[in-house]
Amino acid sequence: MNQAEYRRPIRRSAKKSALGIPRQQPLHAAAVERLRDMIIEGDLAVGERLHDANLAEILNVSRTPIREAIKLLAIEGLVELLPGRGARVVALSIESVSELFEVIAGIERHACELAAVRMTPRDFDKLQRMHERMAGHHRAGERHDYFKLNHEIHLAIVAASKNAILQSTHASLIAKARRGRYTALASQARWIEAMAEHEFLMQAFADRDSRKAGEIMFQHDRRTGAVVLELLENAAPAEFGIASAMQSDVRR
Repeated sequence: MNQAEYRRPIRRSAKKSALGIPRQQPLHAAAVERLRDMIIEGDLAVGERLHDANLAEILNVSRTPIREAIKLLAIEGLVELLPGRGARVVALSIESVSELFEVIAGIERHACELAAVRMTPRDFDKLQRMHERMAGHHRAGERHDYFKLNHEIHLAIVAASKNAILQSTHASLIAKARRGRYTALASQARWIEAMAEHEFLMQAFADRDSRKAGEIMFQHDRRTGAVVLELLENAAPAEFGIASAMQSDVRR
């Protein structure tokens, strides 16, 4: 992990209490976002211990928001709490990757089916602008920026379904799915393929074709899962932050 890269402070945004006295917004949400990105993108490796004092120094915050962030990441399944010994980054097993993308594919297919008929013109215009920006990152080879915007697009599509239960179910799984999606971008061929699939998806939305939009997203997610498994089977597991069931108890 490059400590210098992550010494940028987490910005505190001031709010006012009911008495009008400025107060600091809790920092654990910002710490969660930064730590989640570090795990997903491999800056914190599988099995790496998460020492709150070290992370607090790196992220330029106190230890309290770091501890809260670690607890939330444990709920998301990205971190394992070790009683009396802190926490560590966990590995996804082959089995969990396969099952995860089966579920995500089904959820996002249904979200697309609903969004195709429920999204407003404003929703579509916003999605189109996001898509065009993502295409620009793809053309420029800006993998990190592409990935960030791709995640926002998937969330926007689910939001456009106008189904709160579907959104909450999706939110409970998305952190693990993001980890797999980032892994899949290690394949240049898959990155090109995924961008083309998003182009087809936007056309389906423009046509209000519910069935086609759902099928495109379903195949998109299943293909991503298949690529993750293929990469896992043909490379050192630690390289992608994923391990088989027998290797999931990595310790340092």
